[in-house]
Amino acid sequence: MTENAARPAWQKSSYCGDGDACVYVAAAPGRLVRVADRADPAHLVMATTHAAWADFLHSVKTPD
Repeated sequence: MTENAARPAWQKSSYCGDGDACVYVAAAPGRLVRVADRADPAHLVMATTHAAWADFLHSVKTPD
């Protein structure tokens, strides 16, 4: 396993302000997306598929 695969590149939500109350997302090896909600993204909250993450993002971006 390469260094990049072992340490995912976490991305902080563009909707975060200052502070640590933010959502972090990283592509995991294979077909998973990791989601964390702390300043330390190593504390994994959830892992899901790319398809499920795309569906989630679509649903929160689509107005009622």
